[in-house]
Amino acid sequence: MENFLLTPPFAAGIFLMLAYGLYKLSGAVAAKGDAQPGKYKPYASGEDLAPSDARLSYHAFFRLALLFGVLHVAGLVLSTLPLGTAYNRLALLYLGVVGLSILVLTTGDF
Repeated sequence: MENFLLTPPFAAGIFLMLAYGLYKLSGAVAAKGDAQPGKYKPYASGEDLAPSDARLSYHAFFRLALLFGVLHVAGLVLSTLPLGTAYNRLALLYLGVVGLSILVLTTGDF
C-alpha cells in the first residue's frame, strides 16, 4: 500500500484534488463584485472602439512554442543517452531527425 501512495499518478491526483478544493474554497470566500456594463469588454484605453475586421493569428507563436518543445526534448534525450559507440550513432540519427523538424518549423516548407 505504501508503494501505491508514492506512485506519480496517485500523487498527481491528490494534488489536483487539493488544488480544486483550494480553488472552490477561494471562490466561496471571495468578495462578489457588482455587475458593471463594461465588465466583460476588452480594455481599450477608456474608449469605445468599433470591432476591428482584422483577426489575430497565433500560428507563428505556436510554431515557436513547438520549436522550443522539440529542442528541449532533444536536449533531454541526448543528455540521458549512455556513452558508447552504438549510442553515438543513435544520437547522430536523432539529431538528424531533430534538425529536419527544426528546418520544417523555421521555414514552413520542405
